[in-house]
Amino acid sequence: MCEILLLFLVHLSRPVCVDVASDTEAVLGSSMKLTCISCLKREELKPNTNVNWYFTSSENNTYDRIHVYSQSLDGPFKDRLIWNGSKDLQDVSLLILHVTESDRGIYECHVNRTFEFGTYTPYTVTKKNITLTVKEKASNDTTAIYSEIMMYVLLVFLTLWLLVEMVYCYKKISKSDEQVQDTAFYLSIGSLKKKKKKKKLKP
Repeated sequence: MCEILLLFLVHLSRPVCVDVASDTEAVLGSSMKLTCISCLKREELKPNTNVNWYFTSSENNTYDRIHVYSQSLDGPFKDRLIWNGSKDLQDVSLLILHVTESDRGIYECHVNRTFEFGTYTPYTVTKKNITLTVKEKASNDTTAIYSEIMMYVLLVFLTLWLLVEMVYCYKKISKSDEQVQDTAFYLSIGSLKKKKKKKKLKP
């Protein structure tokens, strides 16, 4: 049991990539995170990753698709769009500052990865679309609030369970160490008695 717990703790200490959907409702004048996560199946691999974001505005029914992010930011989102992803490029999210009415539309996240295995260079393409709506005030989503509360309750429960298990394992290991020490002590006493008996038997 203690060995399983230690393995579990080691696994928790490592960063874990979880693919989650992006929020699609922004509030006017606030910041909005465009979440795009593309997890690697094998995190020990280090592919060449290229990230691109595109935006198609739904304002005035123009539907003009523009390139808003590659390795730098340009266009109408300049100074309002910042990188909000991870260093390993599994999370390639962006953050919109000071959301305006013209920010509503479709955002496309493209992640291109090239793997190098000698002369063999396979590649993968991940595409995700986020249809963003803009509202003057945030809507009260009771389901999201309930889910967030349950997530925190679960985290507290798991933390307490881990603490209890760690204390139990510590006591168990300490008890086993004491038993080993006692056994070694009694064995040493027994060996000394045998030596004394041998000395007495000698003529």
